[in-house]
Amino acid sequence: MIDTHRLMVFRSVVATGSVAAAAATLGYSPSAISQHLTALQRETGLRLLERVGRGLVPTPAGRVIAGEAAKVLDELTALGSTVSDLRAGKANRLTINSFSSAGTNWMPDVVATLTHEFPDTRIRLRIVDELAAVSGNRPDIALTVRLDKPAQISGYTHRDLMTEPYVAVVPADHELAARTSVDVAELERYRWIDNDTSHGPCRQAMLNACAAAGFTPRFVVETTDYPSALRFVARGVGITVVPRLGATDLPPGACALELANPTPRRTVCSHIKDSESYNPVVARTMELLEELALRAHGGLVTPSADRDGAPPRAAEGAQSSTRTTR
Repeated sequence: MIDTHRLMVFRSVVATGSVAAAAATLGYSPSAISQHLTALQRETGLRLLERVGRGLVPTPAGRVIAGEAAKVLDELTALGSTVSDLRAGKANRLTINSFSSAGTNWMPDVVATLTHEFPDTRIRLRIVDELAAVSGNRPDIALTVRLDKPAQISGYTHRDLMTEPYVAVVPADHELAARTSVDVAELERYRWIDNDTSHGPCRQAMLNACAAAGFTPRFVVETTDYPSALRFVARGVGITVVPRLGATDLPPGACALELANPTPRRTVCSHIKDSESYNPVVARTMELLEELALRAHGGLVTPSADRDGAPPRAAEGAQSSTRTTR
């Protein structure tokens, strides 16, 4: 059994780069830090740190252990919070997984409403893009995206929220900026900003559309999220293609155009844990998410059919134009 306290000390040394800095941060003596590190390396049978210059860096094995330690300590922290809630008589808790753009655009409103309406419920939000994480950490609700048929996860009920198109985002002074739409093939000759180097389904939808148009994008910058990519676009470095939800708040200096021939799309869906389907907090969360999906971009995206198979009502005040303004 590996001592979790030693894992915490090891993570501090990795983060600060030295025994002395970790000692100052944790309030220990340097000799105590060194003793914990020696004991941890003895427990694991691995060399976890090596000296580079005046500092310490993790070995390849140490990097793996540090990453796994982060997961273990995170779960222990969550367990400690649960114990505290139970001692205080607060047994209600809700865990939500969300992909990044929904986490940015939807979840602040959802969490703010839930904490107001259910003040005794502890809400934990994880920004996790991988569908596999649903089976791994078993949230009460998970928001994911799909390109084709729904994924079936044991113990969960699947529900589509909406299907939305992608848009091309270009600099405001770009030669395409005055257009309302653009064919995907027209984007081949420009420099591109990649916005999802994890190679998830959202990126794949964009790549599929480019492949259908007969080319592979020429990426000059690789970023990991939409906000970063959009700021590179605003500075004139290149163009990018994102789902409409990811282009909700464009930075000054960028504008979005409809995509055609083909129009890539993604479906935003939810997975609700069957054992929590009766929970009023879960039911209210789903109500809020469905309202946000229906109102997304002023009703410009296409909400999926409801549970009875009938199309939902059009969002009040929805516009007929799909032009995203600067």
